[in-house]
Amino acid sequence: MKKVSVLLLLVLAVMIMPFFTASTAYADEGDELIAENTAEEKPEDDGSAKKAIAAAAVVGVVAAAGAISMAVAISKAAGSIARQPEAGGRINSLLMLGLVFIETAIIYALIVAILIIFVL
Repeated sequence: MKKVSVLLLLVLAVMIMPFFTASTAYADEGDELIAENTAEEKPEDDGSAKKAIAAAAVVGVVAAAGAISMAVAISKAAGSIARQPEAGGRINSLLMLGLVFIETAIIYALIVAILIIFVL
């Protein structure tokens, strides 16, 4: 399980890396030329790119964590039903309740992402 979480963090770090290196895109032509022309040529940044990256990061991390937790819950429930088939109905109802709570947390993250994009 640790390998999966480390791999997910590594993928997230690689996906976020271009955001931090994008500010050096104008450094190819010389520093004096950049200092004089950046105010004229560079469009105003309203922060929409930063908002989109933040929203994508929120939804991506929470959806990945939710998918992993749902998979663990389903596998544990299947193992429990295999050990005690007579308790299958009760285990199944508890599993559905737990999956609903996990999905609710993911929907809350989606709402936070929408608030980041449209309100902030």
